[in-house]
Amino acid sequence: MDKMKKRYNDLNTYLRTLFGCRVQKISIDAGLSCPNRDGTISTGGCIYCNARGSGTGAHARGLSVTEQLIRGKHALSKRYKAKKFIAYFQSFSNTYAPYEKLRSLYQEALAVEDVVGLSIGTRPDCVDEPVLTLLQGYAKDYLVWIEYGLQSAHDATLSLINRGHDLHCFKRAVDITKMRGIKICVHVILGLPNENRALMLETARAIADMDIDGIKLHLLYVIKGTPLERMYQEGTYQCLTQGEYADILCDFLERIPQKMVIQRLTGDPHAEELVAPVWSLKKGETLRLIDEILERRNSCQGKFLL
Repeated sequence: MDKMKKRYNDLNTYLRTLFGCRVQKISIDAGLSCPNRDGTISTGGCIYCNARGSGTGAHARGLSVTEQLIRGKHALSKRYKAKKFIAYFQSFSNTYAPYEKLRSLYQEALAVEDVVGLSIGTRPDCVDEPVLTLLQGYAKDYLVWIEYGLQSAHDATLSLINRGHDLHCFKRAVDITKMRGIKICVHVILGLPNENRALMLETARAIADMDIDGIKLHLLYVIKGTPLERMYQEGTYQCLTQGEYADILCDFLERIPQKMVIQRLTGDPHAEELVAPVWSLKKGETLRLIDEILERRNSCQGKFLL
């Protein structure tokens, strides 16, 4: 087994254990919006977010959910020999629409052959009991994850990045989602403005106490046309170096429970949009560095919780 997999609870191993084969996520752009962009909360979004909302632009090109899944299945079957798939509603906030529209989108995805689950990316202020009850129903027959963006456990940081919600809002979302058979994944960004290592590790400790099922860890990188780009150009924001990021990330892993599924260890910026840091395009190199640090420390996920 790969050394890295021995040191943290990685998503591929988790899915293979559940389904007995290679399972891949397929990113879906459902054409939804976000209250932090449509004027409900704000119109500018988070300071690091581009107008595409981390999306593929597939909806704007006229591709239905079914078409996106069929194309994704073809590509991922060839590349990874995947046999099962999870429909990942990624772009913007995927519980932020009328109930019937959401039900139609989710059911369309689950009707595609070999789709064994849903992963719903959203905000903690965009969930309510009816939508969670809908997802709870699907969770009886499918693997269902809901991915809540938190980014930081510090309200001062959440305000600075124009997140539009606080930690209490996130805790509420986790509380009303628990016990429904829905897996919860939290998104955290390392390297946010004004956050040092100590503050980032406080976020790790806060998350460790919430009985969350999985986590995605992201590097804060600078994208063209965002408020963060202005901060970077003015010299008021400085990116983490590759070494700093890998080192802090390993510190973070050591402080979260071993049962949490690590769904991501760094982001995937689009080269044509990226301002900085350039090293963020070298994902494989960053993952190898993380592996090397964990091995050198003889460390693993949850080391300080054992």
